[in-house]
Amino acid sequence: MLFLTSLLALSAAVAAKGKHHPHGGSTADDKYNWLGNLSPYHKAPVPRGVSETLPSDCTVDQVMLMGRHGSRWPLTSELVYITNLTEKLSASSDYIASADLPESMSFLKHGYETTLGHDNLTAPGRNQLFNHGVSFRLRYPDLEATTVLAGLQDRVVESAQWFAAGYFGRDWATLQDSIFSTIPEDEVTISWITPMDTCANWEYSYGGDAVTTWGTVYLPTITERLNSLVPGLNLTDNDTHGALYACAYDYAAYAVSPWCDVFTEDELADFEYELDILMTGAFGYNLPGDMGPLLGTLFVNKLIERFSNDTGDSQAVYLEFGHDTTIDMALTALGLAKDDPPLSATGPVRANRAFRTSTQVPFAAQMIWEKFYCSSTFTGPQIRLILNDSPLPLPACASSDEDSLYGSCSLESFVASNTFSTAITWGDESWNATCGEADF
Repeated sequence: MLFLTSLLALSAAVAAKGKHHPHGGSTADDKYNWLGNLSPYHKAPVPRGVSETLPSDCTVDQVMLMGRHGSRWPLTSELVYITNLTEKLSASSDYIASADLPESMSFLKHGYETTLGHDNLTAPGRNQLFNHGVSFRLRYPDLEATTVLAGLQDRVVESAQWFAAGYFGRDWATLQDSIFSTIPEDEVTISWITPMDTCANWEYSYGGDAVTTWGTVYLPTITERLNSLVPGLNLTDNDTHGALYACAYDYAAYAVSPWCDVFTEDELADFEYELDILMTGAFGYNLPGDMGPLLGTLFVNKLIERFSNDTGDSQAVYLEFGHDTTIDMALTALGLAKDDPPLSATGPVRANRAFRTSTQVPFAAQMIWEKFYCSSTFTGPQIRLILNDSPLPLPACASSDEDSLYGSCSLESFVASNTFSTAITWGDESWNATCGEADF
């Protein structure tokens, strides 16, 4: 009757089963990579015509990493949907035992009980960050990190620690007391990692309300289909939501989930869209007015300050850790991954939309900014963005064929193209006009 029994029986079948995914994938595990910001870490697609590697005459001399925490347990607000579903399944065990279940739901015959915790990092999450640390060390062998910073939330702190263990190896045990620090995630600390916390007018409900609206559009059809297969369960839309969460979070915890095969590709695509409109609604372009770009200006200005060495004490490497929200707000301030028209809470689901949390901010996402010099290809300092191991072009400042080829631009052009950000500081007239005046 235990969940792990079902998982062990399922894992071989999952490994052997593959089907075409509407986003272009064809492997059995590909469906897990399209679960929005609940996807496991995976390399982002390389834009057509963009080179992943810099010319041989170029050298990276400064790097700024903003890493998202690794795979985690569900949030408490999400876990309740899963536990309510499992309670209904347990109460219906006699019906399930005698029911003629479709193959995709046959795992229920063995019983389904959740052992998921909440909020904190999972084993796959720890593995993701350790591997990132090793890979980062190998990617920039000539640059040495001297500090590590994490937002003060347990899963973020632990993620930073695992990354550092991979990057520094055994030395981390002695180094961490002197080079590891945290920055509070609260309403009185001005931070480029969690800028919304010091924006009095910001509300999570801007995204949450969009999710509620979209749920009334897409969940009833799924619930109706599932109830036609197992009428004795009398599933509700909340139960369907719980099963979708179980798909994502079982995989985040155990690297396999029986629930994902219960849903069609289109149904999973609708769930992915839910997570996209949540993030763009609460941390992106669908925030009211200029709030989305405004919040991301704190990150953009920190990046410019460091790469321009405005304070005279810039470091070669910045290793910093936060959230998917950190990355999404930065992209919004930069005008990247922007849809026109904006994503709608009533659909339709556009397959070619620009704002895509599955590729932007999977668990353990990495936003890496590089400053580099070249002896002949470019003149002066250049900048480029590597998002989840693939270059993400900067069209607002690109001015040459070489810029287009490498997804880069000159640092000077980058600064000039971001006057929206550089004209704003926290608490100034523009900030307060959108966020309201702080009371601290």
